[in-house]
Amino acid sequence: MHYNGRYKLFDPQRIATYPLAGRRNKVMREDLLDPASLPTPPPADVDEVIDALARAIAEARQADRPVVLFTGAHAIKNGLGLLLIDLVRRGAITLVAGNGATAIHDFELAMIGQTSEDVPRALQKGRFGMAREFACFNAAILEADRDGLGLGEGLGRMMCESTFRHAAAVHLPEGLGCTEFHCPEVSVLAACYRAGVPFTVHVGIGTDVVDQHPSFNGGAKGATSGRDFLIFVEHIARMQQGGIVLNLGSAVTGPEVLLKAVSMAVNVGRSPQGVITADFDLRPYDPAQMNDEGAPGYYYRDQKSIVTRIPAAFGGRGLYVRGNQKDTVVRLYQRLVATL
Repeated sequence: MHYNGRYKLFDPQRIATYPLAGRRNKVMREDLLDPASLPTPPPADVDEVIDALARAIAEARQADRPVVLFTGAHAIKNGLGLLLIDLVRRGAITLVAGNGATAIHDFELAMIGQTSEDVPRALQKGRFGMAREFACFNAAILEADRDGLGLGEGLGRMMCESTFRHAAAVHLPEGLGCTEFHCPEVSVLAACYRAGVPFTVHVGIGTDVVDQHPSFNGGAKGATSGRDFLIFVEHIARMQQGGIVLNLGSAVTGPEVLLKAVSMAVNVGRSPQGVITADFDLRPYDPAQMNDEGAPGYYYRDQKSIVTRIPAAFGGRGLYVRGNQKDTVVRLYQRLVATL
């Protein structure tokens, strides 16, 4: 990146990397939940709200209304990717969104069938986030920007199209090839690309391990994610007759992206009316704290924006689903599949 300012820049060309496959990872291909062999969970307090949500999603899709899922990275690390893939293929979800880490964990699983490095162990050695294959991720971003694509679509094409990988190879360091993804069938990005369902990626600069590498290009990352944001906004603007927004473990990025998207849609006369929102998280939810700036709950953006403010402003309904994703999302998946 070109810089003419007065301050000294860190030189990323000095970064030492290592093979991704040689890294100690905590999540393996065999750890992913298989839709065909899920256990039946026992009755729980969340069943009533999950049943209502499953019915609402099914009704929305029958009426051709959008269903948006914004997911944090832990849904991928928790092995829920195959469930999301099945819902995409069934047409239950019309747009998937995530942050940079969501895409990175999905990319790693597609490439080597493993993800989630041991951060404390790697950090002490200066190896955290330094796998050399992240240059392939950055090459996909550069090629996507050159083609005028969004970030999610570029990553999907990188996994699914050999011609795109060949074109992206010009951005790679000498000796590094990204010619093969060993487990693309477990990638939500790849499944969305094949199904024609947008997967939008909403990033920051300096927030992701791919930013640590000499191959990082902030301009390309910002441009491709910026296009994804406008894809997301257009999807929200289609909710004038209703729709569903699910926020799965995204404490800040998902709520903030949705809030801005809603404001933009309203500004051009395309208000999302009667939308049902649902927030999946572990924390308690106290509605009384949502308007009290002295209360801790006021600063939980997922609860304040997704469960409270947005649905209240447009005649919708906000739901809070408290519990471990491995339980609550499995329950929703099973009920939704039975309802569709």
